[in-house]
Amino acid sequence: MTGALPVIDLAPLRLGDEADQRAVAQQISAACTGSGFFCITGHGVDETLIADTRRAAVDFFARPVAEKMKVARPPEKISRGYFPFADRSLAYSRGVAAPPDLQEAWAMGPPDRPDAPYYHTETAGRFFAPNHWPEIPTGFEAILREYYATLSDLSATLMRGFALALDLDEDFFADKTDRPSSVARLIRYPAQDAAPETGQLRAGAHSDYGALTILRGDRVAGALQVQLPSGGWIDVDPPDGALVCNIGDAMAYWTGERWNSTLHRVTNPPGNNFHGDRISLVFFYSPNYDAVLGGINDAPGATPPSFAEHYLDKVMKAAHGRLSADAKDAAI
Repeated sequence: MTGALPVIDLAPLRLGDEADQRAVAQQISAACTGSGFFCITGHGVDETLIADTRRAAVDFFARPVAEKMKVARPPEKISRGYFPFADRSLAYSRGVAAPPDLQEAWAMGPPDRPDAPYYHTETAGRFFAPNHWPEIPTGFEAILREYYATLSDLSATLMRGFALALDLDEDFFADKTDRPSSVARLIRYPAQDAAPETGQLRAGAHSDYGALTILRGDRVAGALQVQLPSGGWIDVDPPDGALVCNIGDAMAYWTGERWNSTLHRVTNPPGNNFHGDRISLVFFYSPNYDAVLGGINDAPGATPPSFAEHYLDKVMKAAHGRLSADAKDAAI
């Protein structure tokens, strides 16, 4: 089933006066208390950068597996470097057993790690680990650094809009997100030359763990779906030039579940249409690891956790064997 997500023009939030910004904030509030998903136009991200980043992804994934494995993710399962095809199942992050997801990926975190104590604690090691850059002579690292910086700036703008949407001071999140631990992920969902296993998807049903997610994916068969409150699913079909946004578990927690972190998945191509790759560019924006997820709509007597505590708790709910390892992959 196809349904329309809200489409929000972000230009007035970025460039307008206070009245313009608050009008956009009202739209954000309606979207986040609804499905938790919305599309944004007027976001200011140059389409050339999106195209360059997609080409960088295609270039990387076209390399031989042996070359990609030179930048394989670390044994600690931190989201850095190459994730081989079908090596994880996002459903495990919810404690649901499922066959491996039909995808491969490459991920990066903050490009630079400042020489300050905050970035070198034991906890910081999970959020500011070194990146694994492939040796590709086509500007891969420079493109991804620019993409990461641009999406970080856009995320900061959205967080300001979130504050206004929650009737808070527009800078409420500023000191909680000035050392973010965000992750950019390039994902390839390969063409399928055989029918998947029962219950196997390109990405199993999951929610995101951070504050918000920004996505641009190819408009091909076998794409993103969002779960409705009724339990059904709708296809995400954004307008040309739009980016898809959704809030993650951290923001739902921060708002005392006033806002929704909604399950979503990536489906397989329908019928016999197995012959097209899908490339997705995904940016997971996360706050400071010591940011306290409270102060907005706390329940009486509640002790809100830090983002690190929230994140690690989500990981450890899938408590054993492959479940815990795959859950870690899904988290950041």
